[in-house]
Amino acid sequence: MLRRISKQTNLITRHNYCFIAISSQRALYNHPSNFSIRHRSQYLFLALRLFLNSTSSSHNRKPFSQSFHSSTSKMATVSYDVLILGSGQAATPLALAFAAAGQKVSLVEKSHIGGCCVNEGCTPTKTMISSGRVAYLARRGQDYGVHTSKGERNEVVVEMEKIRQRKRDIVASFRGGSERRLKAAGVDILMGEGSFVGKNEVHVSINDGSEKIVKAGKIFINVGERPVPPSFPGWENVHKERMLDSTSIQELSVVPGHLIVIGGGYVGVEFAQLFRRLGAEVTILQRGKQLLPREDLEIAEEMKKILEEDGLKILLNSEASGVESSTSEEFTLTVETKDAAVTTLKATHLLHATGRIPNTEGLNLAACGLSTNKRGYIEVNEYLETPTANIFAMGDVKGPPAFTHISYDDFRILKNNLLPSNSPLGSDSTPPPSAKASTASRQIPYVVYTDPQLGHIGLHEAEARAKFPNRSIKTAKMPMSYVARALETDETRGMMKATIDSDTGEILGFTCLGIEGGEIMGIVQTAMMGNLPWITLRDAVWAHPTLAESLNNLWGFL
Repeated sequence: MLRRISKQTNLITRHNYCFIAISSQRALYNHPSNFSIRHRSQYLFLALRLFLNSTSSSHNRKPFSQSFHSSTSKMATVSYDVLILGSGQAATPLALAFAAAGQKVSLVEKSHIGGCCVNEGCTPTKTMISSGRVAYLARRGQDYGVHTSKGERNEVVVEMEKIRQRKRDIVASFRGGSERRLKAAGVDILMGEGSFVGKNEVHVSINDGSEKIVKAGKIFINVGERPVPPSFPGWENVHKERMLDSTSIQELSVVPGHLIVIGGGYVGVEFAQLFRRLGAEVTILQRGKQLLPREDLEIAEEMKKILEEDGLKILLNSEASGVESSTSEEFTLTVETKDAAVTTLKATHLLHATGRIPNTEGLNLAACGLSTNKRGYIEVNEYLETPTANIFAMGDVKGPPAFTHISYDDFRILKNNLLPSNSPLGSDSTPPPSAKASTASRQIPYVVYTDPQLGHIGLHEAEARAKFPNRSIKTAKMPMSYVARALETDETRGMMKATIDSDTGEILGFTCLGIEGGEIMGIVQTAMMGNLPWITLRDAVWAHPTLAESLNNLWGFL
């Protein structure tokens, strides 16, 4: 009788532990927190272990908390002065700076050194865009009296595998240089993923399967972003090799027959024009009323005109509503407009380019007292400090604007404030608040590498009028066909636009959609940095015939 009761009690206990284990796992998977799939799997393992313990005699059974702590206590623990999670554009120079200051530094990176810019962003895409421009100019050769064939346009043969390999070689060169510098400086590189287990402790899952706990006096989060995955109905029915994002599209070995680009932002228009120039039929679907939603309307309309001149089809106020059919060779996309009109498009490839999301869900931020905003970004103050002491965030993970040069400026701010002996301040102590570098007043230049380029600095007209409703704001707009150098090179597409305060002469913003628009923008940015009024640029003696000379004439359109 006693034996029967004992068996029934053990059975009930096992059922209860099993119920707790399963319920705990369901809670973890449904909890809207920062648990990654890896973390959830670890907790499932512990829950199953708890159940298995329950099947043994009671004196051998370990409590759940004891099982958890014993699993981490067995890991190797290493200590550093500085730990950097992610190797984006701020990470490498910051690691080198701390190492040069004699501090022990570790850098954790799950995939490749250099971050997005070197591996999937600026470096590879601009390399491929250069190939596209060569194809474009080769076809236009007859406009300059240069013939390779007798047709209306010179024939061009595109070798996609060569374009891809050229891109890979340059990426490998840039990445390898960063790796060599870090190793030479004595930075410990851990290839894996990190997640917080305390305010100064990070659990690192190494890619070789090993694990360790890393403690550090200062921790810098630089894990970046990734492309937003598609969410329109039926997208999963498109064969995965034809459903592309801004990373996978760069690995194509063939030019698409018909590429549909969902998203008319900066990334979307760059890839759309590139693959059109390489020979693909290209259609852009843009949900909004204009391309490049942040830009002034006339700039967006000029960009649309240029892309359509290049042979792209652009559908505004349109979005994908489903996949009607799909084979291994092509698919049919259903497109719906805001006026409820429905059409279908047959295509071979689809690029989903609707934005990026931060890589924060696997960090277990709650363990170090942090959280994210509703978009998943880590919020920081103007000094890049998080609410938890000695934890900082830099680069894209702290929210837009997501530009490499902004990430690099984050490094400069942190170096200035945390390593003041190496800063222009020349002090070995932490600089006073009045001397600390910050993000508060930095300018945000950017360039869109379409052809022609779109370079911008400062405020757009609408932003300026909203920010300064009581100031006398005027704009100057000039077509690139008024620029002598553009005429000489037969590159007259685009326009310039400047926004100024007519009372003070202050330049509030400038956009150049034109040949080398980014370089022209840089001249105006320099003037803005020096607080020069627009009249100084108007009266400057620029070398003739240069593109800079256009800054003599622009102001005549005020």
